[in-house]
Amino acid sequence: MKTFFLSLIALLALSSQAQIVGKWKTIDDETGKAKSIVEIYEQNGMLYGKIVDLFREAGEEQNPICEECDDDRKNQPVRGMIILRDMQLKDGFYKNGTICDPKKGKVYNCELWLDANDKNKLQLRGYWGFLYRTQTWQRVQ
Repeated sequence: MKTFFLSLIALLALSSQAQIVGKWKTIDDETGKAKSIVEIYEQNGMLYGKIVDLFREAGEEQNPICEECDDDRKNQPVRGMIILRDMQLKDGFYKNGTICDPKKGKVYNCELWLDANDKNKLQLRGYWGFLYRTQTWQRVQ
């Protein structure tokens, strides 16, 4: 019986991970505009997210680099950048990872989860101390 419950928990964890893996359109929580497409993938039991496309205005730099970053992403192209790192499933949420805002060069603690009412929406919350911001990303079909 114990083995059954452990198997069920593992199956649920894999199911949740499989639902999150894929491409997501990031939506700026301040402007409501689409900013990028992030591909979330699994590696060594954790989730990561890489920017695969950017939505840029005509007057904006079309291939920006992360000048403000102060880690290994410094002066790296934003397109192709791994912005979501080391997300681990715990208590129904992906936690203990980080997300980088390439525009500001800041790295925040992060958690993410599928919207309970719409599995095509991903909730992502970045923390700075006790302060946080939440964005809703939309699944790319």
